[in-house]
Amino acid sequence: MHYVLPLSLPDKPIILASASPRRAEILTKLGLVFTVRPSAVDENIAATLSPAEYAVALARRKAGAVAAGVHNGIVIGADTIVVLGKEILGKPVSESDAGAMLRKLSGKTHRVFTGFAIVDRPSNRDVVDVETTEVTFRELDEAEIMAYARSGEAIDKAGAYGIQDASAVFAERINGCFYNVVGFPLTRFYLALRAFYAP
Repeated sequence: MHYVLPLSLPDKPIILASASPRRAEILTKLGLVFTVRPSAVDENIAATLSPAEYAVALARRKAGAVAAGVHNGIVIGADTIVVLGKEILGKPVSESDAGAMLRKLSGKTHRVFTGFAIVDRPSNRDVVDVETTEVTFRELDEAEIMAYARSGEAIDKAGAYGIQDASAVFAERINGCFYNVVGFPLTRFYLALRAFYAP
């Protein structure tokens, strides 16, 4: 017998405003049927924002951009950032950039923030939230760093690694939500969605 989560959602389309295959895969764990409509928004955000505010602002911007073109539906946006100290590590632009990021993360603890936004159309009601997870990397050797950077796996991932692929062996310890590090905080999102559409 298949377990079905007790979600009471309105009968309207669900749209994921993200091109991330990892987010789509995580979202399917809730049994939701949705379409993917990536947003093409400017991701430059004021540097004065805290990391949590930064992730939420981008998630809201992405969801809002897609929701503007939706007459009736539930739009979900998300954004994940990796923060080491006060430095935000985005997606690397090259192999050398990926290698530089991994060297910074080696032997240190960093934080992963994922902000998400849910926008209802046509009511324009919305809710946002953010999850934070601490990840500690062991000391990495140069051969590991270069092999992963050259693999191409790092290029589309914040912080130049993906906890769901071979770079999982870089992480010595994870404190918090695993799915948040993959790119979507499943439990926090589920609780927010359930509360948002509570009868």
